[in-house]
Amino acid sequence: MDRLCCFSSSHSQYGGHSSGSGKGRNNDGIIKYGFSLVKGKANHPMEDYHVAKFVQIQGHELGLFAIYDGHLGDNVPAYLQKHLFSNILKEEEFWVDPNRSISKAYERTDQAILSHSSDLGRGGSTAVTAILLNGRRLLVANVGDSRAVLSRAGQAVQMSIDHEPNNERGSIENKGGFVSNMPGDVPRVNGQLAVSRAFGDKSLKSHLRSDPDIQDVYVDNSTDVLILASDGLWKVMENQEVVNMARRTKDPLKAAKQLTAEALKRDSKDDISCVVVRLRG
Repeated sequence: MDRLCCFSSSHSQYGGHSSGSGKGRNNDGIIKYGFSLVKGKANHPMEDYHVAKFVQIQGHELGLFAIYDGHLGDNVPAYLQKHLFSNILKEEEFWVDPNRSISKAYERTDQAILSHSSDLGRGGSTAVTAILLNGRRLLVANVGDSRAVLSRAGQAVQMSIDHEPNNERGSIENKGGFVSNMPGDVPRVNGQLAVSRAFGDKSLKSHLRSDPDIQDVYVDNSTDVLILASDGLWKVMENQEVVNMARRTKDPLKAAKQLTAEALKRDSKDDISCVVVRLRG
């Protein structure tokens, strides 16, 4: 595999907030992205991490985008930021069967996290990843409730599946776990975790899944914007209004900042992280 080489990007960070932008190219011109991460109101350090970059590998251009939303600490999302995409691209069959390579890399990365739990701790992380291959093919994978949404002809198309405990109750119960539904609270696996799939979480892993759902689509002239965000955004905003806001603003960095600011304005308590990729001018 060739050495990873990034295209232009910029980044700033201050007071729990970070933002940045960059661009790549396809046959039709330039693809631009921007990201904005804002620390939530909870009394713990920022637990969201992101990836947003273009790399050149073996004559192909890959856009790599991700949101990792940690819980019980930031060690696991930090590990994912460093290792998950490299693990995917190390799979020998990636160029032949990228879907299988993504699934295998997700599982192998989770096993590595669990084997290093003495260093990484007992926490975990959700993940939503997007690989844009030569500006034409889009591969989105996720575990947990961070979400990817695509704009197709201006309509919001959800590209990931929110892995909520009630939706996968059968799988959890078959493994000896249970789903709590306490008044005033969200459903939780064994009364603890509000997602049914995640990386890490060694104490719950026997009742959790870490295999991703994958969407594989081709990008055409009707697809103009891709948004990846943590649940701090999706808890307070609908898919279509997020797409509408992102499409109104040509600068994806400005759009990402507007989206995180709007989520804060709507009193989202969680960390709020957003990557906006403008696929068309």
